Amino acid sequence: MAAEENKSTLEVIPRNEEKIKKIWKTAGILLVLTSIEFVFAFTLPRGLLLYAIFIGLTIWKAKYIMMEFMHLGEEAKPLFYSIIVPLIFLVWLVIALMREGSDIFMIRW
Repeated sequence: MAAEENKSTLEVIPRNEEKIKKIWKTAGILLVLTSIEFVFAFTLPRGLLLYAIFIGLTIWKAKYIMMEFMHLGEEAKPLFYSIIVPLIFLVWLVIALMREGSDIFMIRW
């Protein structure tokens, strides 16, 4: 008898067209940003400008993914900035360490 009481029925909920449009909009924006990165990768010469564009677009995509898929867009702004600002400093740290690492080899030789 107890097993029959715990059974749940499958309830079909109608489609939410607003959520579906939001998902397609998000996918479209990410597709456009990725396409821009792809075009730049094959048209611009390698150098500081290309790397800066890639880093900027990557941070923009990460911000958009966090806002939409992790639902941080509806959260309080301090929570959002507590995630984005350390990410920017982390990227800056990686760039600084790569620069310092390459300069060390120039000093030694």
